This record gives sequence, structure tokens and C-alpha cells, in this order.
Amino acid sequence: MGLAAISCKTPVFSKAEKALINEGSAETAFRILQVTDKQDAVLLRTPCTGLNRFADDPTLGRLVARMTTTLLTGNGVGIAAPQVGISRNIFLFMRLDLPGEPIVTAINPRIVNHPDTTICFERDGCLSIPHFQGNSIRYPWVEVEYYNEKGELIRERLEGYSRHDTFTSIIFQHEYDHLQGILFTDKLCEE
Repeated sequence: MGLAAISCKTPVFSKAEKALINEGSAETAFRILQVTDKQDAVLLRTPCTGLNRFADDPTLGRLVARMTTTLLTGNGVGIAAPQVGISRNIFLFMRLDLPGEPIVTAINPRIVNHPDTTICFERDGCLSIPHFQGNSIRYPWVEVEYYNEKGELIRERLEGYSRHDTFTSIIFQHEYDHLQGILFTDKLCEE
């Protein structure tokens, strides 16, 4: 009971995170952290912390809007909060498997199941590692759980690992790795 009371009073974002999130409008892209910068690289390699009580936090909406702007400006298919300087368990990923390819917010995501086999995904890339692509070890599908911005728990199986069709499962895995401080270059493989 005491732990629940403490976590209910814990702010969703720190003062520094709120300042960074609110320093621009919803249409203002964040600066994307780069592995070539020492300070950026430290944050990109640091595992993130979860969000609590996020559904009623107005700062979350601004963060998601700015991350969306950043994703679209960078021509990416996914972006994780640590890539923009926020060390929290949230990322956006494009649903290439759905009509209109909507951008979905995943808060406190988890991979709850995957096959024993892996594939070598061709031409993985990252907005934080510009001008470099490589093949990465990934699962062909994953079963996941995450919360959306409304606080609803989403459970689903994501499939797709082909650039010729859809690679939604790969995008989720790539962004999930960012939250653990893992980069795709840590998972390189040869086709």
C-alpha cells in the first residue's frame, strides 16, 4: 500500500524532461541524439525508466506530438524517447501493416513472446546513426504489450520482416531495443 501511494505522487516527467519537452511547440522537431557525440552516446546507451500515471499528464501529449514531428521530419519509421533526450519507456512506430500506415505510441512496452528462430533483417538503420545501414538479428514476429496514450493496454502479435511487404515487427523490436540502451549495431549479422 505504501509503495502504491509513493508511485502515485511520483511525477511522470522530471523538471529537466518537462523543460526539454516544452521548449518547442508541437510542430517543433527535437534534436535527434547522435552516437558520434559522447554525451548523446551515454544517454542512448542508458536503459530507460517506465512512465506512471501518464494518461492524465499534459506533457505526454506534447512529447508525442514533437516526437511525431521529429519522426516525419527525419523520414523514419520509428523513434524512441531516448533518441530525443528523454530517458523514458516510450516510442513511436509506424504500422506498415495497417491501412494508412498510422504512427502508434507505445508506452512501457514489453515483448512477451517470440519464436526461438531469428532472421537477418536487411538494411536496418537508425536516425541516431546516420549514413549507416547493416543487417541485424531479429525475430520474424513478436507478441507485445504496451499502453497507448489513453492508458489502454494493447496486446497483439506483430509480424513482418521484409522490406518488400511489411516489417512492423522489426520496427517494434528496433525501438524497444533503444529503451534498453541497445543499438542495432549491437545485433549485426551477415546475410
